[in-house]
Amino acid sequence: MSVDPVYADVVAAAARIAPHVRVTPLRRAAALSARLGVELELKCENLQETGAFKARGACSAVFALAAEVAARGVVTHSSGNHGAALARAARLRGIPASIVMPRGAARVKRAAVAAFGATIVDCEPTLAARAAAAAALVATSGATLVHPYDEPLVIAGQGTIALELAAATAAPDTVLVPVGGGGLLSGVALACRTLWPQVRVVGVEPQGADDAQRSLRSGVLQAQPDPRTIADGLRGALSARTLRLIAAHASDIVTVGEDSIVAAMRLVHELVGLVIEPSAAVPLAALLEGKVAGRRIVVVLSGGNVDPATLPWHDAVPPARGA
Repeated sequence: MSVDPVYADVVAAAARIAPHVRVTPLRRAAALSARLGVELELKCENLQETGAFKARGACSAVFALAAEVAARGVVTHSSGNHGAALARAARLRGIPASIVMPRGAARVKRAAVAAFGATIVDCEPTLAARAAAAAALVATSGATLVHPYDEPLVIAGQGTIALELAAATAAPDTVLVPVGGGGLLSGVALACRTLWPQVRVVGVEPQGADDAQRSLRSGVLQAQPDPRTIADGLRGALSARTLRLIAAHASDIVTVGEDSIVAAMRLVHELVGLVIEPSAAVPLAALLEGKVAGRRIVVVLSGGNVDPATLPWHDAVPPARGA
């Protein structure tokens, strides 16, 4: 594979991961569409294996490894979803996995990693600490680092979502995708550029973790030293690779407030009957805030790994559309 993945890599990833992931449903949500004033379709990656889209990229990377390399195991750092996905992929292949997780990671996500038999290594809750701990494990074990997003095989795996969209529906006006480190947005935008060149692919991130928008608009990677958001899966920062891919293939990145994220979670629960995690609600928050135009819109619901006992909307009031 080249330094950056291309469309052919997404097609190859789809064949590689087909035995190991689900083709997730594309759900037409009439009540939510009426509430938001758009024709909305939801790509339900919250119903994916391990409860998030990360199963795609993890399986793409693990099942591409040569046998002698795979035998030494895999390592990553993750706040939860990628860690669980990599742990599962490693178990399917019969190889060891070590997952570096920040202290304070969501309990439900930590439990998922442990359930797949991976070794959990705790670290401080910063990107630098996560990366350093993972590098140390690679150095001592000889295992392969499978980065959560700065890895061509992972990005190609995430892009398989777009192949499923194109097989399931006509081209929408806009596809909305959450963005943290940028692997999901990179892969989906890359594939959509070939499949649906006229469709706008827009990334959405929290205002308290807005490095992707600042990076895209300046053309230079911007730091995000202290992300503040309930959307724990979007606290990562773009890499040079994901910035290149997003700049080449995505249309824009917009940001949303925390109250709107919580309100979007609540609306999906009440009107669609799905529990989604805050990161998955971020694109819908952009519709609540009136930041995205279009009549037909596809939203990628990236994951559903949240403890129902800690749902955060008890005192929240959904904002009016356009607020």
